[in-house]
Amino acid sequence: MKHASLVWYRHSLRLRDHPALVDAAEHGSVVPVFVWAPDEEGPWSPGGAAQWWLHHALQDLDARLRERGSRLIVRTGPTAEALRDVAETTGATRVVWNRRYEPPLARRDAEVQKILDEQGIETRVFESQILHDPEAVETTSGGPYHVYTPFWKKVRKENLLRTGPPLDPPALDAPDAWPASDPIDALNLLPESRGESDWGGGLRDTWTPTIEGAHERLDHAVEHVLGDYEITRDRPDQEGTTRLSPYLHHGHLSPNQVWHRVATWADDTGRHDEAEPFLREIVFREFSYHWLYHYPDTPTETYRDKFRDFPWRDDAEALARWKRGQTGYPIVDAGMRQLYETGWMHNRVRMIVASFLTKDLMLHWRHGAEWFWDTLVDADLADNTFNWQWTAGCGADAQPFFRIFNPVSQSERHDPNGDYIRRYVPELSDLPDDALHAPWEESDARLRALGVTLGDTYPRPIVDHAEAREDALAAYEQVK
Repeated sequence: MKHASLVWYRHSLRLRDHPALVDAAEHGSVVPVFVWAPDEEGPWSPGGAAQWWLHHALQDLDARLRERGSRLIVRTGPTAEALRDVAETTGATRVVWNRRYEPPLARRDAEVQKILDEQGIETRVFESQILHDPEAVETTSGGPYHVYTPFWKKVRKENLLRTGPPLDPPALDAPDAWPASDPIDALNLLPESRGESDWGGGLRDTWTPTIEGAHERLDHAVEHVLGDYEITRDRPDQEGTTRLSPYLHHGHLSPNQVWHRVATWADDTGRHDEAEPFLREIVFREFSYHWLYHYPDTPTETYRDKFRDFPWRDDAEALARWKRGQTGYPIVDAGMRQLYETGWMHNRVRMIVASFLTKDLMLHWRHGAEWFWDTLVDADLADNTFNWQWTAGCGADAQPFFRIFNPVSQSERHDPNGDYIRRYVPELSDLPDDALHAPWEESDARLRALGVTLGDTYPRPIVDHAEAREDALAAYEQVK
């Protein structure tokens, strides 16, 4: 019997720059395995949009493996039992995988490794999800970083990022016999398979959740986005962002692949100044993981102690209207509808809607984090946690709570012609630019002439921003 290794696939759903896959190929035949065990992920099992993406990503990965004479073996958990069964069936003596840093998964992985080691199965774990070692990057006084800019300077100045030419896909030797595999459809990852309405239409129209789609998106970003990234990334009405986040999250691309491609472009063209704003965003992702690694309770616990007594409101109707994009503030509603329709929201608008939830509505940031987790195709625990606590003013290196986004001025500044609003709030599409950002300031007669009736065709504002701001600041004074 051939020497065989199992490659435990999780989120590194690719063939290139996959250190565990390369290691397995160097030791004999390779058996790629994916185990669906959402119960082992605690409260952070993949949400609905991420499951939709995962379904198609697994189909694509299996197809790419079959092109190389291999295939993806799909099982359901418990994970340790599934891996042990496949190992026994194939005679595999090794199981290898790429490390995960999310706290529930890190604990699960350690337990799986312990069980397999006790049964005489060799295990090896490789780095692929992030570019830095959270234990090795420390402040001058020791310990983790709490502020991003010094973190950025540290990893860049001291060359602490693990970057380099991506690993080529290895040749894959098949085992003597393939074990049984569950069909991907049996995992019930698509909404209709779970008896839900097919809300995936907008996702299908927006995304190509495949390895090829990832590289096409990366090519587009390098050729058409990076040159103006610093200027256009805050404009939701333009294609000014890379939209690489879901491909990074699901591992169609490694952060090293993205970094290497952008750095190579900068070296080849001499456009280092234009590349740096985007590279800083890659390192900001690293900072989110750095924070999550050192503060693993932050997905559910507020980081700053004083905010644990903050008088958050309990208003189910307000939360529901925020989720549906029915707040009466066009830029907020456009963002929330884009999220539900496409599984993604522009980063500037993410900040606007998060500020509105936590400061205008004074609802707990966890409500927003949970909704984003279920509806984002790029729902990443480190990024989601860090950014929600940042916006709420209660996280590390946080935006001060008293910095409260005005949804009207933000709309006027970042969507000046209203193209973004008109795309996602079509009932306002006939309003002229001067009425689009704050329609309640117009007379009822003028609005009716333009086909809009507040409270009927479009909601009145759920709160008065000026009054809500004062209420939020007063609440902040109680805990400050």
